[in-house]
Amino acid sequence: MSRSISQIVGIALAVAGLATTALAQTALAQDAKDFYRGKTMRLLIGYGPGGGYDLYGRLVAEFLPKFLPGNPTILSQNMPGAGSFLAAKYMAEVAPKDGTILGSLAQTLALDSVVNNSANIDVSKFAYIGRVVSNIDTGVALPKSGIASFDDARHKAFTVGASGGGSTTVLFPSALNTYAGSRFKLVRGYSGTTDIQLAMERGEVDIVGAYGLPGILISKPGWIERGEASILYQASLKRHRLLPNVPTLPELALDEEGREVLRAVASTGEIGRSILTTPGVPADRLALMRAAFNTMLNDPDFLAACQKRGLMVDGASGEDMDAIVRETLQMPHAIIAKVAQLTN
Repeated sequence: MSRSISQIVGIALAVAGLATTALAQTALAQDAKDFYRGKTMRLLIGYGPGGGYDLYGRLVAEFLPKFLPGNPTILSQNMPGAGSFLAAKYMAEVAPKDGTILGSLAQTLALDSVVNNSANIDVSKFAYIGRVVSNIDTGVALPKSGIASFDDARHKAFTVGASGGGSTTVLFPSALNTYAGSRFKLVRGYSGTTDIQLAMERGEVDIVGAYGLPGILISKPGWIERGEASILYQASLKRHRLLPNVPTLPELALDEEGREVLRAVASTGEIGRSILTTPGVPADRLALMRAAFNTMLNDPDFLAACQKRGLMVDGASGEDMDAIVRETLQMPHAIIAKVAQLTN
């Protein structure tokens, strides 16, 4: 059947449109690849030096450039404050939104934002590029404190070092006071885990209330391997193979309501030590960063370096982390209200 002139013109225009779109997409992809060439990126760490966020953030800053087109430089910068909300606010409101700023921020960022977001940050606008390792936070005490198990904290008051905001150093001991019968007394104002650890060693506080297992295995492996410290609890939904005799937060609950709340706060470990970027990053650059991150996780040199440094790896995609954030932001209001009470 013969076609009319108008039909032929229409087909030609459609083909031309598809070709133009394809060319535009190719140009965009090429622009994204060229964008990072010669750039200096920054990776902001929401806590002080030495802790898990710092160690894993610097690890990514060291290895990720190898897999980004153009091999940019990534500089690490500690920006502690308010349980990493200071860094989050900077990323949301001040930092360029072009894909040159990354962050190693609190695993509780999404939970904090729904229970006590005084910084007015829309966490849903951030995008994760990937996770290096999930994280199980623990409560740790040295022998000189006289604490042998969590049950001791139900019968006597002990001091717990904490940073600020809704960080895990505040959230976990507060939740256990309310729902597990502990008598922890929070001492706030420390910059991060390493600062609290040093305070515990000096005798300023009795307990580090949230010390990630990956970080312990790097800086204090004897605490786990030789029992040189008392591990009082683990913020997880099931016991880690390295901590078979340490109760999880939900196990310590005194009633069903407590178990529900403690399950909610323990679930943040799935975010663990993840890397995110600012709101508003162009989709093509975000895709490049995620692809580079996933390649890095399987790189033999990267894995060898992690093994040599004693760093655990339990990678996951940025899309998976974004899904966890969405789930957290949709948490039932009744649970949100109870968690909020813990951080106020």
